[in-house]
Amino acid sequence: MDIKVLGPGCKKCGTLAEAAKKAVEELAIDANVEKIDDMVKILSYGVMSTPALVINEKVVVSGKVPSVSEIKELIEKA
Repeated sequence: MDIKVLGPGCKKCGTLAEAAKKAVEELAIDANVEKIDDMVKILSYGVMSTPALVINEKVVVSGKVPSVSEIKELIEKA
């Protein structure tokens, strides 16, 4: 599973990245969590507000920081 956190490096972006890592750890799944701060790459996903969470190349959250439990649900649905 491929998980990406899109954001320019703001506090919320860091918080989302940590929450995503914690969700992966709690689910005990094999997933790669990658932080992307390149604005060209972020815009290529069609994201206009950050932070954003991308699971398997699909934007699932944009403009907010979901809780760890919400992220776990999103991962399980993916």
